[in-house]
Formats: sequence, C-alpha cells, structure tokens
Amino acid sequence: MGLFSFLKKKSDAPPAAAEARPRPRAGTTNPATVLGSPSTRMPLDTEAERERQREIARATAAKIDEIELEMASDIFDDEAWGQPRRAPAVASGAPSAALVDLNTDGLLGPETALDAAAAPSSAPAVEEAAILYANGQPDAAEQALRASLAEAGGDRMPWWMLFDLYQAAAREPDFESIAIDYASHFETSPPAYRPLPPAGGTQPAGGRGFSGVTPTASLSGRLDATAGAQLARVMTPAATASASAAPVRLEFSAIASATPEGCAVLLDALQALRRAGRELVLAGADHLVGVLRPVLVIGESAASQAPWLLLLELLLLLNREKDFEETAMDYCVTFEVSPPSFEAPARTALSVGSGPAPGAAVENDRFLLPGVVGGDSAALLDAIEAYALDRPALVLDCSRLARIDYAAAAALVARLRALAAHSEESGRRIELRDLNHLVAALLRLLGAHEPIRLYAHRY
Repeated sequence: MGLFSFLKKKSDAPPAAAEARPRPRAGTTNPATVLGSPSTRMPLDTEAERERQREIARATAAKIDEIELEMASDIFDDEAWGQPRRAPAVASGAPSAALVDLNTDGLLGPETALDAAAAPSSAPAVEEAAILYANGQPDAAEQALRASLAEAGGDRMPWWMLFDLYQAAAREPDFESIAIDYASHFETSPPAYRPLPPAGGTQPAGGRGFSGVTPTASLSGRLDATAGAQLARVMTPAATASASAAPVRLEFSAIASATPEGCAVLLDALQALRRAGRELVLAGADHLVGVLRPVLVIGESAASQAPWLLLLELLLLLNREKDFEETAMDYCVTFEVSPPSFEAPARTALSVGSGPAPGAAVENDRFLLPGVVGGDSAALLDAIEAYALDRPALVLDCSRLARIDYAAAAALVARLRALAAHSEESGRRIELRDLNHLVAALLRLLGAHEPIRLYAHRY
C-alpha cells in the first residue's frame, strides 16, 4: 500500500481523534486550559480560537500516528511472515507506540544520551516549583509552573513537571487539557496519561509503599522460545506465592522482533503473574506493541493466534481500553472466535524511561524506591547502602517515586555522594532511573548530578 493512498484512505481519522479528547461541559470554563493564572477567564473569541488550535493539534497528532504506522508496516512486509498484509488499525486517539518524538537525544541509548535530569532549565520557576512540591505544597508548585509557561518558549521542562504533578495526583482531566496545549505549542504528539500507582501504608524504611530489590527480566533482540530462560528467574514458586511479594520488572525496550513461539512464552508468563496477583512494572511495553502490530494480518486465519493474544494482553496491562476493543474486533474477524474481555489492570505500573538500547547489556535487578519518601529515611538509606556493597552498579528504580521531601532528598544525596566517593576505586556506577521531573530538578538543585547519573523519564 502506498503512503499517499494510505493517507487518502484514513482521511477521516482526525475527527475521530478529536472526539477522543475530553471537552469541557457547556457553560463552564476549565481553568487548566488557560495559560498563566488558573483563575483567568478568557474572552469567548479567544477561547474559540484556542479550541480551533487544539483541533489542529489533535488532527496533526493523529496524522503522524497514521503515517508512522504505515511506514512500520511497509518495513515489515519483507520479513518472513508470509504475504503482503494489512495491519490492524490503531485506535483513534491512542498514543502511537511507533511515534518518535522530535527530540532525538533518546535515540542514542541510555549510556550515550544526554542526561535529561541534569540538563539545566532556563525557566526560573523550575527550581522554585521543585522545592514547593517537595515541601508538600503542590498547589503552589502548580501555580508557579503554569505562570511560567507563557515565557518558557522552547523550554519543555515546566511542561514536563506539570505532567508529572498531575499524574502523581491522578488529575487526568488537567493532564489531558494541558497535553493539548503542549501539542499545539511544540507541534508534536502529546504524551499519554499514566498515573502513578497509589502509595501503600507507612513503611519502617522511611517511605510509603514497597521498597527494595525488584526481580527483573530483560528481553532483547528476537523474542523467541528461548525467552523462557530469561523469564524463569521471576517465575519461581517463591516469586509467585504471595501477592504481597516484591513487584516484578519486565524490560521490553530492546526487543527488535518477535516469533509466534516467543509471543506464546511471554503471554503465558504475563498471565501467570497477573493471576498470582503480582505487581508488574513494565518498561518498554509501548515499544513491544509497536513491534507486534505490523506483523499481524487481519483475515489471515492460518497464522498463529499468539501474537494477537500477546498484543491484547499488553493493551490490557497498559489500560488502553478503546485500543483493546478495536484490536479484539480485528482478532474476532480474523479467527472467528470470541475475543478476550477487557479487565482494567489492578497492579501494573509503567516505566516510561528510555530503557536499554537494542543489543545493550542486561541490567541487574534494581532497587525500587517507594512512592513517597519523607521523615526519618535512615532505614531506607541503610538498605540502599547494603544493596550497593556487593554489586558493580547501584541502580535506583524511581518509576514509582512520586515525591521526596526536602530533608529526605538532602539525606539521600549525602549518602549517595559518600557511596560515590568509595566507588571511585571499585568503578561502581550510581544511577537513578525513571525519575519524574519534579524530583529530578530537586536532586539536581541539591548537587546529586555531579557524582551520580540522573535519568528522568522522557515525554
């Protein structure tokens, strides 16, 4: 299928994408859509113009998704999957797994990419908001960030900090509203809403929620039947015996291709972990969705069902219900069987960091930080130090860390700097991965970026 014929065929996609975005009720004004002071009410003609710009942004994002899906499909047509095919359509308004942001720093991989967390920001509100948020004043932090957007220009940091603030507080309408403004301002596809899982009860380690070593399975290269050996380390009876055990982290970012046999192995593992009530931390799930989509053929009933069922399982874990339902319909048409039903995931967290590059070395298990760190964090710091002593790398997983208060952050930086001083002789590296941008700005302000590598997640 040619690119231009594809665009002509999908010319009705932008309105569908527009309908997928929430709209304010008639007669109300959503303060989150107004740059500057949240209480400012805009004139009707200005608001109408803003809505027109938002429609353009939605249409642009949908068209980019369509173009890249077609490009990915053309690339995979030469693979050994059989005849030319038509890939299942991406649900309107769903974030495209193949979408590449115009910021190309992440293409270099985590070891060579610029340190996103340590990069300075020209917006003075960044440090102010980081301190306010750390001190338990999210409303004041939000107001400072929103007031800075008009003068931020091409600096994306205030926007990213607002995205993280809204996700930590589970404020999806505010996130979606400002995501539209972001897409219009930077002329790029907006990020998808991914709330942080709620923190649990207070732990003796100085944080709320689980903290400690997370069993990790990193899949790379070709996903085939040999994936069972990598998954076995998180599938032991001890690992699945209790729903209160440590979360399991699965890395998909380095998968380049997939076979039906590999899809079946991974599908069985995901379903077994979910049935056992284990909490899953998924890294690169969107990437794997992008690998699977182009190799599926609607109407090819002789093909294996495993890639289809794995795609449906991933969409379920990603909580993308509309995309799930549309793919389930394609599955039903292809195999003439009833598709699985959608069940919102109860214990799944998403890691949105860049993850390992294809061919990169598999990382060791990470030390997962809790959702909130505050008060006396001495026990948590002692556990981190004990974890670091017998390992060549100290990797702290911050994918669940919503907030760390100022005192606890200062104590963490001091302990990590001391560990870094002892690590110079041994060559041990110290990294904080998947930081949200509010926490990353605070740690940079406290000097953590000098001996320690900070990696904020990317939008």
